[in-house]
Amino acid sequence: MVTWEQVVVLGSALPSVEESTSYNTPALKVAGKTFARLRTEAEGALVVMCGLDEKEALLASGEAAFFTTDHYHGHGSILVHLELIDEVQLGEMLEDAWRIKAPAKVRKLRTVVKN
Repeated sequence: MVTWEQVVVLGSALPSVEESTSYNTPALKVAGKTFARLRTEAEGALVVMCGLDEKEALLASGEAAFFTTDHYHGHGSILVHLELIDEVQLGEMLEDAWRIKAPAKVRKLRTVVKN
């Protein structure tokens, strides 16, 4: 099971990430923009930003880790059950979400770090 603390470690490995809040819940932000947040309401889970195509593919995969609610219909984010996702897969999803929200100059920092 992945914990919020592990989410923070994974996200903090990316440039310019800060631990913050969004909707009064723990969140990860880059340049002031939320790319992941822990839902503490209703069914819980982690909200991770993604493209609508990726969201559709994840939901169609049938993996129990991924779901959505009516509130998130048409929104570029997926809900993730932390107890059902692999840490490696979540790390990749967080990096993708970070890339969606990070400004170009910050994304370039990741390219430099990876090479």
